Amino acid sequence: MWELLALALLLLAFRPKWALMILLVTVIAAIIEGVLDWRALLWGGMAGVIAVIQLYYKPGKGWRLLTEALMVGSALALTLHLMPGFHNLKVLDSVQVSPDSQPFSLYYNFDKALVPFVLLCCLKSLFYTPNHPRVRWQWLLLIVCVPGILLVATLAGALRMEFHMPVWLPQFIMANVFFVALAEEGLFRGHIQQRLTQFMHPVLALVIAALLFGALHYKGGILLVLFSALAGIIYGLAWMWSGRLWVAVLFHVAVDLTQLLFFTYPALMHVSGMAPAGHGG
Repeated sequence: MWELLALALLLLAFRPKWALMILLVTVIAAIIEGVLDWRALLWGGMAGVIAVIQLYYKPGKGWRLLTEALMVGSALALTLHLMPGFHNLKVLDSVQVSPDSQPFSLYYNFDKALVPFVLLCCLKSLFYTPNHPRVRWQWLLLIVCVPGILLVATLAGALRMEFHMPVWLPQFIMANVFFVALAEEGLFRGHIQQRLTQFMHPVLALVIAALLFGALHYKGGILLVLFSALAGIIYGLAWMWSGRLWVAVLFHVAVDLTQLLFFTYPALMHVSGMAPAGHGG
């Protein structure tokens, strides 16, 4: 079921009709497995009706603004696991990468996985924006920033350099790509930053989206909020320079994977104000 859900997300940018068919099969499997209950189905039915009206009946501007606000609000609720009716699969339960690392749990998030489907209904350019500046040498700088931000956290005393190769690395990568990073980048870069860019300077839109992304991690403490906001700048630049959501997702995954492999994950045990926000629940 989870591999099918990941496949649907992978196809969503290129073959949306195929992605929707696979999603339907996945939803049926999720009902059978008890991952979804009637509350999730009730929300899904209402979201489906709104999506059909939005896509096929071309409502007026007022209706479009209202429905987009409802869909974005739903996407945020799904991202924060506030929408009832979802019983995500716990893959790892309070594991420690090293003795001095804070324990964390890992989930396959069905609710978060639905975020790109929801947002694509109200913004067809979610995955690709054709009007973007062409850049070259800046990419090297952005790549250097991936370990750079982790070194900054190390100098601040939140992390320590150490090498890990956990046996659950494949599960971590799958969860991070499809059930965490894609949803968060779809919401904050693909939608929020893109919409803000239509009304203000792109750099200001980038900063606002990054600050909101940092605020998303409030449960992890003030240090996690700050470092998440800095990471949001990296992801926002990746989206702004490429115009492609998947590029931002790859940078997001690169930061998380680099930390897991070469630094304390998610933080040193003694660090206050940087508790793990978790990957679902």
